[in-house]
Amino acid sequence: MIEESGMSAFPPRLPEQPIFYPVTTEEYAVRIARDWNVPESGSGFVTRFAVRGDFLDAYRVEEAGGRAHCEYWIPAEDLPAFNAAIIGPIEVVRSFPE
Repeated sequence: MIEESGMSAFPPRLPEQPIFYPVTTEEYAVRIARDWNVPESGSGFVTRFAVRGDFLDAYRVEEAGGRAHCEYWIPAEDLPAFNAAIIGPIEVVRSFPE
């Protein structure tokens, strides 16, 4: 669970989640949290964090349905390296309870 005070790593992916999809804009993150996660699970969270550019250089920015929907596709097995490349805390900047 991500706490309001922040954290420094994302939890491992579940078996049915082979890809971690960090998005490139807060606007897109809000859309996912509010419009997709709340109906699916009852709540949604928008996080903000920084990642070393040299790590992200190994991945392409993918368009997921349009230019406003850009994200990285990080394989679940790469998540520990992604977490190690995070600079500073992961902060919850918006939350959407049902």
